[in-house]
Amino acid sequence: MMKPGRFNLAREGYPFILIGVFLTVIFLLVFKPLAIVSGLFLAFTLYFFRDPERRVPKDRSLLVSPADGKVLKVESLPAGPYLAQAHQKISIFMSPMDVHVNCIPCDGKVKEVQYHPGKFFVASLDKASVDNERNAVILETPEGKEVAFVQIAGLVARRIVCYARASMPVRRGERYGLIRFGSRMEVCIPPEWEVIVKPGDKVKATQSALARMK
Repeated sequence: MMKPGRFNLAREGYPFILIGVFLTVIFLLVFKPLAIVSGLFLAFTLYFFRDPERRVPKDRSLLVSPADGKVLKVESLPAGPYLAQAHQKISIFMSPMDVHVNCIPCDGKVKEVQYHPGKFFVASLDKASVDNERNAVILETPEGKEVAFVQIAGLVARRIVCYARASMPVRRGERYGLIRFGSRMEVCIPPEWEVIVKPGDKVKATQSALARMK
């Protein structure tokens, strides 16, 4: 698992970046107008797969955001597909312009990883939460609390990458995956934890706190 700040570019982007470099070089040699197109593709891939260094908050009671994006909704649920007990759910929309590397929101041990095939609706729609392709990581904190964080594919996002595995110990701020080209992240937490974000807030993975753990 990647450590925070270790790479400036997400390794999942290397094949796309190499393709962009190769095409740009070839077109510069044989047909320069197309080199502009391939150069723009290369610039986009470099931008999209950026993996900036982030500092984890020193306060160990803070649950950090697993993704960059905008908070869409904060809601309380009696139960759900990932946590059987009552919980709060925070939904985050990731636009194609956001950093798409995903991080672990709190310390713990992975209990289970659930992959669900599905459709590719626009990720900002509520139905994307249950109908789209998604991958859920259920984690148990050192205090015995369950937390779930779910990568959800979107209209353009067609590839979910997750390196977390059952029984794996994880630490807050570690990289664990990526969703390509616009998507959604949902975080399910115990009902007694204090949510400190609201709909419309912009958050950054690892750096921004979503809730205070109790």
